[in-house]
Amino acid sequence: MRVVFVHGACAQDADWWWNRMVEPLAALGLESRSVELPSCGERAGAAYRADLYADADAVRSVLDQEPGHPALLCGHSYGGMVITDAAAGRDDVSHLLYITAVVPDRGESLASLAGPEPAPWVVPRDDGTVVPNTAVDLRDAFLHDCDEEAEAGAFRRLGPQSQAVFAQAPRGIAWHKTPSTYVVCTGDRATPPAKQREFARRASGVIDLPTGHHPFLSHPGLLADLIGEVARGVGE
Repeated sequence: MRVVFVHGACAQDADWWWNRMVEPLAALGLESRSVELPSCGERAGAAYRADLYADADAVRSVLDQEPGHPALLCGHSYGGMVITDAAAGRDDVSHLLYITAVVPDRGESLASLAGPEPAPWVVPRDDGTVVPNTAVDLRDAFLHDCDEEAEAGAFRRLGPQSQAVFAQAPRGIAWHKTPSTYVVCTGDRATPPAKQREFARRASGVIDLPTGHHPFLSHPGLLADLIGEVARGVGE
């Protein structure tokens, strides 16, 4: 089984965010890779015109590169919106893993789930994007349990995100048919555990992880063991 990772909002250099997971997953016999999201501007200027559907189509394109090879599709934070759309109607996605993620149902957008006001972590711009809000303590909210190298690397890779993604609902709802597990990061200060548990009610199963918002940076071995456990369950 391959593990395909979809990162959250305002994140660039997709491979970097998942890099600490590659080795521990390989030790468990799991191939892994990450997906670049157009709405985060990873291709020149893409954030100014891309949307949720472009992100989901990018995930589908990665899945299509290995037809018939079953995938465990992991969505982190905003990535939960993406995998919900991307895996809908696909037989090659064996399981969905939501890591402190949004889990939308039919007709639900990020805006409808979070409320009409923009999150305090981002600032809207006139060019149709949002950017991280450096006026608030992003480290304390998102990276408080990460080492200095991870923290510095994360801040270098923050960038614009298309505003369009906040208003769009998924075209299909994968978790209606595809088994799923929700990972509640109990130390997350950005997405409170109580909010995560609301989303987790939509998943087939729930596992608690004692980490902050980015366990693949702060505790990669711990998250890899969890993913391995889920993968073994899928294969049984």
